[in-house]
Amino acid sequence: MAELAVLAIGGNSLIKDERRKTVEDQLQAIQETVEQVVELMAGGLEVVITHGNGPQVGFILRRAELAYEFGELHPVPLKNCVADTQGAIGYQLQETLYNALGRRGLSKQAVSLVTLVEVDPQDPSFDHPTKPIGSFYPPDKAQYLAARHPHWRFMHDPVRGFRRVVPSPRPLRIIELECVRMLVEQGVCVVAAGGGGIPVVRRPDGGLEGVDAVVDKDLTASLLARGLGADLLIISTAVEQVYLNYGREDQKGIDRMDVAQARRYLKEGQFAAGSMLPKIQAALEFLAGGGKRAIITCPEKLPQAVQGRAGTHLVP
Repeated sequence: MAELAVLAIGGNSLIKDERRKTVEDQLQAIQETVEQVVELMAGGLEVVITHGNGPQVGFILRRAELAYEFGELHPVPLKNCVADTQGAIGYQLQETLYNALGRRGLSKQAVSLVTLVEVDPQDPSFDHPTKPIGSFYPPDKAQYLAARHPHWRFMHDPVRGFRRVVPSPRPLRIIELECVRMLVEQGVCVVAAGGGGIPVVRRPDGGLEGVDAVVDKDLTASLLARGLGADLLIISTAVEQVYLNYGREDQKGIDRMDVAQARRYLKEGQFAAGSMLPKIQAALEFLAGGGKRAIITCPEKLPQAVQGRAGTHLVP
C-alpha cells in the first residue's frame, strides 16, 4: 500500500504579502501549492490535506463586524467564521485539485469535508486567548479597535505590530475521522479539518455544540495523522525550514533533528508561540504516536522535502 501523508497547509502561506491577500490572490497561491501536492501524488504518495485559516477567519470576522457596526447586517459568531473558511478554502483546493489532477491524467477525485473537532469546555485558553487571527495593526489602529471592542485581546509582534488573539483549545477528537478514513480507502484525496476544525464541546446529553474559538491547525493535523495511521506529517508554512535564533543575524537552518534535540530547543525557547512552536509540538506528538517522520517546509519545496532534499525533518 502507498505511504499516507497528512499535509497541513498554513493559512499564512496563502497570503503572500500585504499587497496580495484578496480571494483571487489566495486562489493563485493555492494553485501554486497544489501543483507541488499533485507532484507528490504522481510519485505514489496518498495525501490528506488540511489547512490553516488565521488570516482568513480574521478577515471574515472583521468584515462581519464592520457590517454590523454600520447597521447593515447581524453579527457572525467566530465558530461560523471558521466554518466559512472551511468551505471557501476547501472549495478552492477542491477545484484546483480537480484541474491539476486532470492535467496529469490522474484518475483521482478530491472532496472537501466540513469537519467538527471536539474540545474541552474547560480548556484554559478560553480564559487566556493565544491564537492570532486576522491582520497585523499599527499601534494607533490596535488602540482604536481595543477601545471599540473592550473584550478583544491583542498580542504584540515587535516587527509586524499588533494582532488579535482568540481562544485556541486543544483538539481532542475529530468527529468525522471515520468518514475521512473511508474516503481515503476509496482512493479519494480528502481536504478535512480545515482551520483546525470547527470547535465543538460535548453537552451533558451527549450532543455537540459549537463554541467560539479557533483550534490550532497543526495540532489538529497531528491528531488527524495519528488517527489515520499516516506515515508522514508534512507542515507547509511560509519559511523553507525551521531555524535556530530566527530573525537574528546568527539564525541557522535545521535540516534534521530528533525528538531529544527538539525538546531541548523547546526548553531553550527557540520557537515562537503562535508561529513555529505549535508546529514542533504537533510533530513531536505525531512521532510519539507512531509516525515515521515529520517535515516542516514551504509549499515550493514540498517534493524536494519528501525526497529528503529540503525542509526540516523530525525523526524519533
